[in-house]
Amino acid sequence: MCGRYTLVVEQDDLEARFDARFRDGGPESDSDSRSARASDSGSASAFVPRYNAAPGQELPVITGEDPETIRRLEWGLVPSWADDDAGGLINARAESVDEKPSFRETYARRRCLVPADGFYEWVDTENGTQPYRVTFEDDRVFAMAGLWERWEPDTTQTGLDAFGGGAEPESETGPLETFTILTTEPNEIVSDFHHRMAVILDPDAEERWLSADDPGELLEPYPAEGMRADPVSTAVNDPSNDVPSLLEPV
Repeated sequence: MCGRYTLVVEQDDLEARFDARFRDGGPESDSDSRSARASDSGSASAFVPRYNAAPGQELPVITGEDPETIRRLEWGLVPSWADDDAGGLINARAESVDEKPSFRETYARRRCLVPADGFYEWVDTENGTQPYRVTFEDDRVFAMAGLWERWEPDTTQTGLDAFGGGAEPESETGPLETFTILTTEPNEIVSDFHHRMAVILDPDAEERWLSADDPGELLEPYPAEGMRADPVSTAVNDPSNDVPSLLEPV
């Protein structure tokens, strides 16, 4: 699976890598989303390095809907038909993504790239659980295959609410945009730590992932050649820790 990852490249380099720019305000179609409002109100800078990206955070993605823009969506996909926005799905199995009710429609129409430059996996040892950071040997930025979705709350009022007898509506009623990362069988490096790994796309395949009618042939384990895994501090176990020292091998 993929439950934590890193993205610590400079913003200019990230934008150049994907030939896309971070949203600055954004079109009206996105300006009312909760993710956009929360992100854009926090800082004038569109990008903050992530040394310990975790579910529930708003993180950079490039969608097929707008491939020239890097947007920030919440990690943990909430299907559009869900009753509420709780319990987002952080991973989707590549083998069944076109069949599962939570993903099949999203797979057909809302695919995305999730930029990263490493991800964490854990292994049990006699001294406890040891985290490892898996990267390319040249520390390149890569794209993981993802899906994204837009969930909107049901504002229909019934019963007493229709006559003003219910509770006051929440002020945060805009749509929520979320994403999930696809996983597949592990390559020779990742198999030492876990039975699943994120689908890493070859750069030449990224556009096809976003736009092809059925890009299922791209959902294969990325070759282990040129990758490495380094043990890192157990401080990464706490998602509130998000500092450069987490990247240092121990």
